[in-house]
Amino acid sequence: MPSASPIFVAGTGRSGTSRIADIIGQHPLIHRIPMETKFIIDPGGLRDLADALTDRYDPTVGEDALHRLSDFLTVRVPGRRDDRGKTVPELVGEQRYRDAVQQLWPQLIAYTFDEPAPAEGFGNGDRPAGPFEPLSRRRVVPRFFSDRGELLGILRNLVDTMFGGAAADAGKPTWCEKTPFNLLCMEFLWELVPEATIVHIKRHPVSVLASHLAQPWAPSTVDGALAYLKPVYHQWLTWKNTVDLTGRRYIEVKAEDLAADWPGQRRALFERLDVDDFATRSTFESHKLMNRNNQFDDETREFVEEALGKIIPAMGYE
Repeated sequence: MPSASPIFVAGTGRSGTSRIADIIGQHPLIHRIPMETKFIIDPGGLRDLADALTDRYDPTVGEDALHRLSDFLTVRVPGRRDDRGKTVPELVGEQRYRDAVQQLWPQLIAYTFDEPAPAEGFGNGDRPAGPFEPLSRRRVVPRFFSDRGELLGILRNLVDTMFGGAAADAGKPTWCEKTPFNLLCMEFLWELVPEATIVHIKRHPVSVLASHLAQPWAPSTVDGALAYLKPVYHQWLTWKNTVDLTGRRYIEVKAEDLAADWPGQRRALFERLDVDDFATRSTFESHKLMNRNNQFDDETREFVEEALGKIIPAMGYE
């Protein structure tokens, strides 16, 4: 059986994305990148840069995108730790990460120059702001890529170096990356890695909403959680109803189905990923999925179901 392609895991959040990414990463041929790397699809990441240096290009837009990506890759990503205290550079190889980022900039910049720095504080032309006032600041002219494919090749190389290198360190031929809102960025992910498989894990929307209420990063009221989640569902459903997935490697699975017949569903999942079945340490268990079913009283649940409306059947639930 052929080796799996790179894999992106997607979902609404609180739908089982972490669990299924763990399971996929326990396969002998697939390395899970152990934390959400963020820099591919989040604001200021590779997706924004790809647009800024192609379709949305002007020198100011491009320079701003490079500034934001620089901050992302050199400050935000190295400064964020997972629950084990690890950073992305540590998890993919610190030297590899630093080298890959350093080698990226010359490929994206057409020219650099120094602009006289504006005076700060009460400073003006006759009275400098202070003894440490910078005399100039470094500026860049970003490259314009009339061939978007050329830029995507550069960005793909960054991903291959980091993720592929980490997989090789683990003795595995390919990798799996999980960020829930990969769900809304599938077209870009396939632009970046055309052979990638995207695994979308679904869970009943009422359970998803209930789980969001307990998260510190999400609204803590039913109305707030509905305001947060409904546009996510609508965005994905609009895309799904208009896209042609012919030839795309796309897998939808329900967390509830995985729990109901774990060995059979696991075997089917790995078959669709083009790898042999493997008995993983992690599983999906019904009692853990059902713990949100009774979170709402009857009146609140009826309100939530009515507010979600057609989203529930559109996601494959009655």
